[in-house]
Amino acid sequence: MSYPQFSLKAADKKRLVKDRLIRLTVRAGGVSVLGALILIFVYLIWVAFPLFSSAEIKMSSVHPHVAAADQIPIQLAVDEYGQYVFMLDHIGKMTFWSTQTTEQSPVWQQQLGFEPKQSAVVGHWFAVLGADKQLVIARPQFTHRLRAGEKIFVPNLERLPLPSSLRTVLPEQVQRLTFTVSAQEVTIALAAQDGTLTVLSFARHSEQVRVFRFPEQIAADALLLSPDGHTLYIREGGHLVIAQRHGHAYPVREVVDLTRGDTQRMIAQMVLLPGGDSLLVRDRQGVVTQWFDVIRDQKRQFMPIRAFNTGKQTRLIVADIYHQGFFSLHRDGQVRNYQATNHKLVLSQKLFDQAPERVALSENEKYLVAYHQGRLNLAHIDLGYPEISFSALWQKIWYENYPEPDYVWQSTSASDSFEPKFSLVPIAFGTIKAALYAMIFAVPMAILAAIYTAYFMSAQMRRKVKPTIELMEALPTVIIGFLAGLWLAPILERHLVAAVVMIILLPISTIVFGLIWHFSPERWRSTVQRGWHAALLVPVLAGVMVLMLPVGFNLETWLFDGDIRVFLAQYGIDFNQRNALVVGIAMGFAVIPTIFTIAEDAIFSVPKHLSDGSLALGATPWQTLTHVVLLTASPGIFSAIMMGLGRAVGETMIVLMATGNTPIMDWNIFEGMRTLAATIAVELPEAEVGSSQYRLLFLGALLLFVFTFLVNALAEWIRLRLREKYRAL
Repeated sequence: MSYPQFSLKAADKKRLVKDRLIRLTVRAGGVSVLGALILIFVYLIWVAFPLFSSAEIKMSSVHPHVAAADQIPIQLAVDEYGQYVFMLDHIGKMTFWSTQTTEQSPVWQQQLGFEPKQSAVVGHWFAVLGADKQLVIARPQFTHRLRAGEKIFVPNLERLPLPSSLRTVLPEQVQRLTFTVSAQEVTIALAAQDGTLTVLSFARHSEQVRVFRFPEQIAADALLLSPDGHTLYIREGGHLVIAQRHGHAYPVREVVDLTRGDTQRMIAQMVLLPGGDSLLVRDRQGVVTQWFDVIRDQKRQFMPIRAFNTGKQTRLIVADIYHQGFFSLHRDGQVRNYQATNHKLVLSQKLFDQAPERVALSENEKYLVAYHQGRLNLAHIDLGYPEISFSALWQKIWYENYPEPDYVWQSTSASDSFEPKFSLVPIAFGTIKAALYAMIFAVPMAILAAIYTAYFMSAQMRRKVKPTIELMEALPTVIIGFLAGLWLAPILERHLVAAVVMIILLPISTIVFGLIWHFSPERWRSTVQRGWHAALLVPVLAGVMVLMLPVGFNLETWLFDGDIRVFLAQYGIDFNQRNALVVGIAMGFAVIPTIFTIAEDAIFSVPKHLSDGSLALGATPWQTLTHVVLLTASPGIFSAIMMGLGRAVGETMIVLMATGNTPIMDWNIFEGMRTLAATIAVELPEAEVGSSQYRLLFLGALLLFVFTFLVNALAEWIRLRLREKYRAL
């Protein structure tokens, strides 16, 4: 007996090859998608990770024998490249030194023409006053020129032109001196030995000098002027006199006890932080206290905000150029940097053998030059991102001129003295708020619509309704956001009472219509084919909405005296035209197709023999729906809700166009918000590459990515648990 032999025909071989190619293609596609997700995740971490890198400072060069060991210079300045250092000594000799060589002669030198008796330094500007009232205000210029294709250093000194009458109004026997130079005006404060305090101010390139003399005598131990010249700080022992400019006068606004009642506390130094709004006060115990104005009882009060224990070895502190922080230099050569706002120790490193006598920072804050016993020491600084810390991102911070600690996101401002505020809490809160109101609007409507469409609607009607709702998902969100911001928001503002009443009345109208239809005569109900009842509900709901628009005005007049916004304001409830209600409706409209499609498929996919068996055993359709169909479809329904939540959290254009984009923390549905996605979309195109803002936006994107991943992972885990639980059905 012969047995048939298996033969692989040509057609079978082609099918096998096609199957293998398709299998490899699908596998390659899946692996590539997974790889792309991993690459995105790695890239986001790579960009955001430097935010938390450590700072460092290292010695770059040492230039010996620039002066006698016992001579302390009045001023030091270093250029932005750390190549040249300017020095003004106590006899009025000005020199430029190159840090690239060890030559003992300067590259440029010049004499003031007199010996300084009093001096002050503000940034790179310095002011020196001679015994015969010679006054010079100048700053070094680190300029370069191209000559024969070669970059040549051209040192220069920019002297500020002073009015010819200034010398006649300068007081005698000046003991203390401070000044400030703004774009329009120069202000000089001078304290004489007899306690006389004088403030001189004049416009740049002007001959008119305005003179103000304090009526009372003040034994000033230190003077400081804010950069705009509007606030004068006068330290008299342990007390601080704050004089606020009013016109051309400086009336005393407030007197503050810097020792806070501790008579043993001796004040050693005062320094203004960038912008001039914060004052750092160091005592001889090594405690540095930050003070700034706070609005209390409807007036400004100068208050201590936070303290830094730098140690008794602290010799001097130097304010940062840009960051709201300061360097502390210690007698043992230790150098530390503190970020004042978030109370962060940024840097701590032993750099010198002993504390230098004078230090200065370059204008880009990358170099520190120190003078110690006749030598110049140049150090390179990399502070990283000192304004970023866990407390700054996730905890309340007390910012300058704020009444109390708060969560604030404000990355840019028109003011040069602006301090960036990078709290992620307000925009994370806004993301949750927007998603929550969108889900409150979308989930009930989408799930109930999915149940009705899959379980009660006729097949013919379902074939029209389901594709129509799915087609809504293809509508660009920018169009939805545009309509929400420019069309829906004004309508809701004008018909706010009617809109709120509709939210309550429309579900009630649906139930009432259903009851009326249920108890109507059989001959009326028989005229409508089973499964088409929803078509009758549409005109009913439309009619209720049309009727409520004029009724809303009457309700507003009757209940709220004609303006509900004024009524809400009386109870502390603010109303903005673009608010969470608009976002909830618009984003809910965008999320509904996603939830509806997945949930409807899950319910419709429940095997028909389960529902038929339940009905055959005597259960009603509602009992079958709630105890069999929904339980079986619950994994798919939960997945639909989680997919909708992920879509709502990551939505950008609707939130961007339908809210005021204000990062506030308020659950008020009539207030706006700002989300992580909207913040990234708005600020990333204008953020400087590599800046704190730039990397922080990538950190926000990483948070969104991780949140979406966790939501999907949680949804999958719960879906599998639900499937396992109801598998017996």
